[in-house]
Amino acid sequence: MTEVQVIQKDGKPAFYVVPADIWDKVRSVIEDADDVAAFDRAVANDDGDRIPAEVAFAIAGGANPVKAWREYRGFSQEALADAAGLSKPFISQIERGKRSGTTETLKKLAAALSAHLDTLV
Repeated sequence: MTEVQVIQKDGKPAFYVVPADIWDKVRSVIEDADDVAAFDRAVANDDGDRIPAEVAFAIAGGANPVKAWREYRGFSQEALADAAGLSKPFISQIERGKRSGTTETLKKLAAALSAHLDTLV
């Protein structure tokens, strides 16, 4: 049995001093429990929204979000325009930043791209 030192304050245990070999074992158990708790919190707060790395890197590199999603989905501008009920020149203008599009337009694009509206703004 390993000796644990108890340090008291006002007649009550205030600290426990344990040998390093015991602490190493206890610490790994505590860290594992913290990891499980963090994972459980992440699962509980998961909204299901995912942005693929290819899209995220393209946007971070300066690409317009509509263009990044369009290319990720493998659409031409014409195919996206058809799917969203918009014109190809309008898609081009949005992708080049010449026009921003209304909320309704962006909703159509999000639906055609199977993306959340927030990821296009």
